[in-house]
Amino acid sequence: MSHAFQQCIHPDCQATFDLNQILTACEKCGSLLDVQYDWDQLPVPKSLKDFERRWSNRLNPLDFSGVWRFRDLLPFPKDSDIVTIGEGQTILQQNDRLAKHVGMDAGRLFLQYEGLNPSGSFKDNGMTAASTHARMVGAKMTACASTGNTSASLAIYAGVSGLFQCVVFVGSGKIAYGKLSQALDYGATTLQIKGDFDDALARVREVCAEHPIYLCNSVNPFRLEGQKTIMFRVLEGLGWEVPDWIVVPGGNLGNSSAFGKAFMELKKLGLIDRIPRLAIINAAGAGTLDDLVNNKDLQWNDGRNDADIIRSYYASMDADDRRASTLASAIEINRPVNLVKALRALTICDGVVRSVVDQQIVDARALIAANGFGCEPASGATIAGLQQLREEGVIAASDRVACVLTGHQLKDPDLTVAYHTGDPEKQAEKLHPAGVHLTPHANSPVVVENDKHAILKALGLG
Repeated sequence: MSHAFQQCIHPDCQATFDLNQILTACEKCGSLLDVQYDWDQLPVPKSLKDFERRWSNRLNPLDFSGVWRFRDLLPFPKDSDIVTIGEGQTILQQNDRLAKHVGMDAGRLFLQYEGLNPSGSFKDNGMTAASTHARMVGAKMTACASTGNTSASLAIYAGVSGLFQCVVFVGSGKIAYGKLSQALDYGATTLQIKGDFDDALARVREVCAEHPIYLCNSVNPFRLEGQKTIMFRVLEGLGWEVPDWIVVPGGNLGNSSAFGKAFMELKKLGLIDRIPRLAIINAAGAGTLDDLVNNKDLQWNDGRNDADIIRSYYASMDADDRRASTLASAIEINRPVNLVKALRALTICDGVVRSVVDQQIVDARALIAANGFGCEPASGATIAGLQQLREEGVIAASDRVACVLTGHQLKDPDLTVAYHTGDPEKQAEKLHPAGVHLTPHANSPVVVENDKHAILKALGLG
């Protein structure tokens, strides 16, 4: 077996599998898999600062990539196998104006903006790694289920590389047009399933299990290897100092799972001296993790979590036909596939879980945009969650906090326009059914006559 391999996360199994096997679950017990490394046989940087030397070699596509310049910390492919399109050119922005709004001290709030990725979301961090593994195993067709960002990312990697035929499964009426347009534009075969994301994921997993199609959802452990690098770039942006908190939207829980693994490995390798705390923020209309952790006392428990709690919860969900419902379509997921890995991340990072309602999400999204970065609705959950945790006293004003903004604002422009506009039809279509209304953060357009004096008057200059 090579220095990289796949391993079952269940402590009573821990079965290992060859790197070149296409698996999304343990063949012996059905648990999720990790990509693991024999670090004793691999070169490990002495310091995270060692990665800075790669900035001087940015004509090399691998060193230009914000994922693969950290390839020593995800050393599963040969350099010649890596599929990259320049992902990870993201920034960590200190935002004192927003900090003031949420009760943080100046210099303590940072926004990790993943909307600058080629497809406009954080998914490219994981998709470059999944596409690389797909190339390693000789896959000819890739597939995913998606609320939008995954399909856009998978499609762009298939389109740019020319290596794969790409198929995406989306739920009917459960995808923002900004995201759907990307999958269509990049040439993916798009199947719109009559159901929600959970239905789409169940179907794509069935199809991929029965046919030679490479599944690229975050149940794929190689996806999460790429998503670890979001945290490497946060550390890089902070001069390799560890923040006190990472705040991230929930959804399918791939990011939070990847972040936990990243910090666990960095600590084990002696590259950081402490691990930050983690706050996972759900939408209230898709609050499975929140409910299970805070109300049902579901815990990682060294990998021996109570599976009966999860089974009973999902059975109740089915009996009541309870579906996820939130304007933040990227996290509109009731059955997160990385639930158990997220429990592990919460233990590693001494984490907390909260839920915020749609009104809080869209207000926070507008507030983020007004202070520097337009982002998709799901990203608004981070600031809404941060504000809630500040009010609870869980996060202190002096804590250093990095909030992950997962995607660009043009992922869902219809919601943005509906929030700000005075057009009652647009508001009714996108906002009112969810109980969301205009707020002080709305920036409605001003209608004026085609006349200079009227314009000056509207500007307060006449």
